[in-house]
Amino acid sequence: MKNLFYFLFVFSFLTLNAQEQKTSFPDLFLGKYKGDLKISSQRGVQKIPMEFHLTKTEKDSTYNYVIIYNKAPRNYLLKVVDKEKGLYNIDENNGIILPASFNKTTLHSFFEVQGNFLSTRLDFSENQLDFEILFTKLDNKIKTGGEASGVPEVSGYPISVFQKAVLKKFE
Repeated sequence: MKNLFYFLFVFSFLTLNAQEQKTSFPDLFLGKYKGDLKISSQRGVQKIPMEFHLTKTEKDSTYNYVIIYNKAPRNYLLKVVDKEKGLYNIDENNGIILPASFNKTTLHSFFEVQGNFLSTRLDFSENQLDFEILFTKLDNKIKTGGEASGVPEVSGYPISVFQKAVLKKFE
């Protein structure tokens, strides 16, 4: 009887935890966030106003994903691919679809465009979003290691532009 009680307790805990995970993103973090984006490169630091809006649409499993730089919106959609696995697509509404992965509280995406590689990270908390984009040119590849040294060849990419913002939820 003790084993049955223990099993039911553990099973109900795991079921509740799984249900909470399924509904947590993006629904738990819906809202509008605002702050300043700092862009750091070899040319110096630039600061511009930024907003991020994550809101529901009328369509299930599709959310408005809007990035606003200097009051100029970029209207994208966040589409659920497999919520349990944390797989999403960011649809730029122009034929470009970027795969994204959600883990714990962070949405990650890596993509290459016009000879550049970008990494995006959106880390959500209760009333804040830490937004980050890292940028490098693929031409800047640095190769180390390789057969002569007895280790695998590794390609590194020095980051040339850092974009970071701490955005506060305002709506």
